[in-house]
Amino acid sequence: MPEAWRAILTKNIPYLRLLPPADVTELEARVRVFLAEKQFEGCGGLELTDEMKVTIAGQACLLVLHRDDDIYPDLESILVYPHAYRVPAKHRDGAVVVEEDEVRLGESWERGTLVLAWDHVNAATHHVIPGHNVVLHEFAHQLDGEDGGMDGAPDLGSRARYTAWARVLGDEYKELSGRVVAGRATDIDPYAATNPSEFFAVVTEVFFERPERLRKRHPAMYAELADFYRQDPAALVEGRPPT
Repeated sequence: MPEAWRAILTKNIPYLRLLPPADVTELEARVRVFLAEKQFEGCGGLELTDEMKVTIAGQACLLVLHRDDDIYPDLESILVYPHAYRVPAKHRDGAVVVEEDEVRLGESWERGTLVLAWDHVNAATHHVIPGHNVVLHEFAHQLDGEDGGMDGAPDLGSRARYTAWARVLGDEYKELSGRVVAGRATDIDPYAATNPSEFFAVVTEVFFERPERLRKRHPAMYAELADFYRQDPAALVEGRPPT
């Protein structure tokens, strides 16, 4: 790991400072593999720097720490725009199809490509909007799609785990959706109620960015996420050994 890369990780990923030395070593190794395997491309006139690539790689590899499988095997390229970007989109309003541009901060395609807006990546490193991290969000979508479709349930390995996942996260999703429809306050971004895939991506952000709050208010869901990610960030924040 070049010292310049290590300095970037330490500066831009505060979570790294909580990890034990063995985990830091593992993360650095995964970052090196990620940068060797994935192709980065600057878009909209953006000139990519090592800081941009290493920051994105470091946050992406947080999600696959302690995992034995390949690092995002379906992902080939990361496109990075300087700011939020516009894409043409179609929406159906009853029998009418409306075509308009959408402003996006990032998106994750089922095969091959992930897109990010650098200003929002950079904002996440400085906690401009607490609990939000576009890199964690979009790479959670990549994990979600590894079992063949982005449906809010990543590859969990066994039927028993799928059953528990569906029960716990399914109930949480229904609860959130009901509150959003009723116009009631929520402690999870209402965008998570869009569909189960967005719910998984949003709660992944909260799991790493505001773990103590998630564990306190949604303990069963926190436990499912901790089991999947093989990490206990709330324990790290509290300064005690992870369970």
